[in-house]
Amino acid sequence: MTKEGQQESLNIKSEEISLKELIQKTVDWWRYLLSKWVIILAFGLLGGALGFWYATTKKAIYTATTTFVLEEEKSGGGLGNLAGLASMAGVDLGGSGGGIFQGDNILELYKSRKMLQQTLLSPIQIDGKVLTLLERYIQFNGLDKQWVEKPELLKLKFRADSLMEGNLYLKPNRLRDSLLTAIVGDISKNYLIVAKPDKKLSIIKVDVKAKDEFFAKTFNEAIVKNVNDFYLQTKTKKSLKNVQIMQRKTDSVRAVMNGAIYTAAATTDATPNLNPTRQVQRVAPVQRAQFSAEANKAILGSLVQNLEMSKLTLMKETPLLEVIDQPVLPLKKEGFGKIKGIFIGGIIAGFIICLFLILTRLFKIIMNN
Repeated sequence: MTKEGQQESLNIKSEEISLKELIQKTVDWWRYLLSKWVIILAFGLLGGALGFWYATTKKAIYTATTTFVLEEEKSGGGLGNLAGLASMAGVDLGGSGGGIFQGDNILELYKSRKMLQQTLLSPIQIDGKVLTLLERYIQFNGLDKQWVEKPELLKLKFRADSLMEGNLYLKPNRLRDSLLTAIVGDISKNYLIVAKPDKKLSIIKVDVKAKDEFFAKTFNEAIVKNVNDFYLQTKTKKSLKNVQIMQRKTDSVRAVMNGAIYTAAATTDATPNLNPTRQVQRVAPVQRAQFSAEANKAILGSLVQNLEMSKLTLMKETPLLEVIDQPVLPLKKEGFGKIKGIFIGGIIAGFIICLFLILTRLFKIIMNN
């Protein structure tokens, strides 16, 4: 046999010995663990008991879900041409281009401090008492109990101080503002989920998860209403203002025209038997009133046309925002099952004690060698 053949034969035997030793050691360790079955079983039962206790004490999580469709007409088209013609005449019918309040930006609007704070300050009625959602959040999270030793926190009032421009207003307070910042951050991170289930569709899904069923449902409804109303108002604010300005101008010119018509008629009625040599008493006032009426009539026609174009633009820029599904009691409940807790607790405890026994034996072997 050549040297190469002998070397290959030795390598094969070495591999066979190594595999044999591996199997023997595996069996040896397995027997060792079986010899400790009482300890492993005891720890497994202890882990199962801890898992059962955890499943019993852990509060369920309630999920309130609202889905709505948001569809916006893209810029351009026939109305865009009308707006271009109107701009040539010096009339602004509102922008039809993009902006920050467009498309998927509403998803980030749901996580903004302004919207979350406005929602938390919304008043609710429960058990005959009027509270805010913020006070309800403090109650079911046990924050008021944690603040027993901090009287400066218990003295804080978490209700709006006034109503300004339709928004609930809080006076600046450093301590209260810092707590609000922490609570808003917690809700944005752990309670509120806003996403589009399918990017190809215009459907948006809003989930609110909380340990309190009433809070989850009420907060979900309030945040959807506040954000969607704010989105619609902001999206159409410029066009709506143009319509209001155009409407006031139209009403003003119409009033002047009607006044001129009544003035001409009143002048004629005031001189029923006019002396032919005194025509100036009737002709001049009547013609002046008629001229004013005709001039305002022409202006009114142009204003009415522009007003209708402004209304069309407002309709075009108003997105379709329609709620599809709303949260209904009882809400979806996500709990930790007792059987699941026993099984997982037993497996984890058993794994830990086995690992501990193996490491302990390895340590003894190393120290003895």
